[in-house]
Amino acid sequence: MSNLEIFAVLLSVIAVSLTVKKHILCWGFNFVAAALYGYLFYLYQLYAETVLQGLFMLMAIYGFFTWKNTATQALQVQHIAVNSALLQMLGTFILGLIFGLSLQHFTQADLPLLDAQLVAFSLLATFWASRKYVATWALWIVLDIIYVGMFIYKDLMLTAALYAGFIALACWGLVQWQQSRLNLRQN
Repeated sequence: MSNLEIFAVLLSVIAVSLTVKKHILCWGFNFVAAALYGYLFYLYQLYAETVLQGLFMLMAIYGFFTWKNTATQALQVQHIAVNSALLQMLGTFILGLIFGLSLQHFTQADLPLLDAQLVAFSLLATFWASRKYVATWALWIVLDIIYVGMFIYKDLMLTAALYAGFIALACWGLVQWQQSRLNLRQN
């Protein structure tokens, strides 16, 4: 456990908590946390996770501007159509597989196939968060459970604990966003 990991964990908890509350500052905290984790994962040879953190930084910019530009139109919490979700998940799986096979063939990455699938689906979950789809939280719950195991395997215990906490935050987010959706429908 390093100071870098401790600081990245703290910023990540703040970022996810702000996302649950639908506060636009979540994207700034996500950006900085991703930069720190990108460096940490590089040090631990989790190259797909390193790439993911760079993409998270880009998604944080996208999410910020999506939420900012729709503030006057009030981008509301919404459900994603089942067909759309399934199609996006299939595409995500295929891209994750291609990425994982590339990492397996061209790098010394540890756990390349698992790591790449987690990366691909994390990007999908982040995109869904930027669109305020309730399903983002269900996807994060599944991903975070798998991440906990991977980080324990890599002996990143504080990060594993963070992702265990993310499971609880994602459950909280799911309840909050579903309630927000119900309140919108009642008004």
